[in-house]
Amino acid sequence: MNEYGWENRILKIDLSEYRIDSFVPEDALLKNYLGGRGLGARIVYDNGQVDALSPDNVLIFAAGPLTGTTTPASGRVSLSTKSPLTGTIFDSNCGGSFGPELKKAGYDAIIIAGKSPEPVFIEIEDDRVEIKSAGMLWGKNVKETTNLLKKDKACVACVACIGRAGEKLVPLASIISDSNGVHAFGRGGVGAVMGSKNLKAIVVKGTGRVKIYNKAEFSKQKKAINRLLIACPTISKGLSVFGTPFLVKITSWMKVLPVANFRKAESEPDFDVTTFFAKTITEKYSPRKKACYSCPIACKREDKEGKELPEYETIGLMGANIQNPDYDAVVEANRLCNDYGLDTISVAGALGCYSEIRNLLGISHTELLNLTRMIGEKKNIGEKLGRGAKAFAESEGHPEKAIQVKGLSLPSYDPRGVKGLGFSYATSNRGGCHTRAYLVAPEILRKPKAIDPYTLAGKAGHTKVFQDRFAAVDSLVVCKFAFFGAGEEEYANILSAVTGENYTSEDLMLVGERIWNLERLYNVREGFGKEDDILPDRFFKEKVNGRVIDKEEFLKTLDEYYRMRGWDDNGVPTEGKLKKLGI
Repeated sequence: MNEYGWENRILKIDLSEYRIDSFVPEDALLKNYLGGRGLGARIVYDNGQVDALSPDNVLIFAAGPLTGTTTPASGRVSLSTKSPLTGTIFDSNCGGSFGPELKKAGYDAIIIAGKSPEPVFIEIEDDRVEIKSAGMLWGKNVKETTNLLKKDKACVACVACIGRAGEKLVPLASIISDSNGVHAFGRGGVGAVMGSKNLKAIVVKGTGRVKIYNKAEFSKQKKAINRLLIACPTISKGLSVFGTPFLVKITSWMKVLPVANFRKAESEPDFDVTTFFAKTITEKYSPRKKACYSCPIACKREDKEGKELPEYETIGLMGANIQNPDYDAVVEANRLCNDYGLDTISVAGALGCYSEIRNLLGISHTELLNLTRMIGEKKNIGEKLGRGAKAFAESEGHPEKAIQVKGLSLPSYDPRGVKGLGFSYATSNRGGCHTRAYLVAPEILRKPKAIDPYTLAGKAGHTKVFQDRFAAVDSLVVCKFAFFGAGEEEYANILSAVTGENYTSEDLMLVGERIWNLERLYNVREGFGKEDDILPDRFFKEKVNGRVIDKEEFLKTLDEYYRMRGWDDNGVPTEGKLKKLGI
């Protein structure tokens, strides 16, 4: 048993029986899956076929071997479950201090199963783990819940909780950690899974320390990574200076900022997109930096009063994509989503679909806030919108107007102009998501090297490599932004220094490939197949900015991707591939 990096203890809580246990995971489980997303995927897969909102579904909060150390950008933690929105295996990770506190409390992961007969919250402080009544918290939103729970802990403990949306089992509900900094386990309705268990919150505080095998080597590798982060202009002159909103000007210039539910060119609507540029926001709000644990990048932003400001995806989708020219409306809607515990990308995706079906010219400031509240409260039209764009469009008789993959609304990049990123949306295990392969890096930001965004040529290989890479990154668990500057080699080196195990960049890529194939197996078991690895027809039929995706070329690329992955013609991993990966 390796005592470095990993805590070698997993907490298991059955809410149906109020039973609290812990166990020592097998060495091979941690070495082969690292932690975070990989560990969660293995546990979710082994849990079998379940209904997402049944007591049999599990929620796994899992840290990685670097979590709780001072490795640059390692202050993240992963959550895994079956999604009630998509029906796929699902993971989501967030920054803040939840992951480091969990590791310092002495756990690599928490597995939560069952359903409490009444509302509860879980309190963890090192070896002390208690299930407590949350009757006084039920019905409250995130900020009030967090403030009440932290009041008795002198604001030292970290809180992850749901708002009213999660309680009401809204399929777009998220889990919010550190409400002042607002770090979200977003997308996929993970907050509804937590709500289905009558679990309002988890409070965690740790006083331990993660052991490092070779402190001198760790210090050396940490300095090397920090030098690379400083030397990367995307980080030092973009993210660190302006936060993620710096992307708005870039995507606008590339003409990939989606407009009017991905239907129009930016020049068509009657509003000025420069309202959403980072420079304009900086001049108006004078934002302050907010960093996650052990992060030198500090990409989050808050106003002078310490209130959160929206990130790129929210700005793009609640701005141009619903034809709303009012940045202040985006700020308020973002805060409303965070307080209710709602995923802003999915809410905006549903609203874009709603706007098109209702033939609106845009969604006003007042209407944006009213609709968001109705989604959070699961009332009136909000009940239908809260099911997500796919279900809403189908209920309205217009399934073609839902811009989604596998039930998950697309993020704020038009795939017609970043075709590799679009291909990665289609092949993502969790549905329409940019973070699975994060081809934003090479196609938009030209990191680690530039690739042509306007072609599908070569994108089968690029997609596979980046998918495997970030499956491993999500298991360490490290922020993807760090990989604009550093890479697998640097993080393999520091992982080796922390754990005493000899990891190479090739080892990390193999771990990532193993995780990706296991996730694919889960989805195949749930009935997903080749027909689900596709983009909405809009992108194959409707030109925007003179661009469209050739469907025949797309399907040929998909076949090439399957061959490169060692899957059969239907996208099912072969026995030979699984044997090679040790699955």
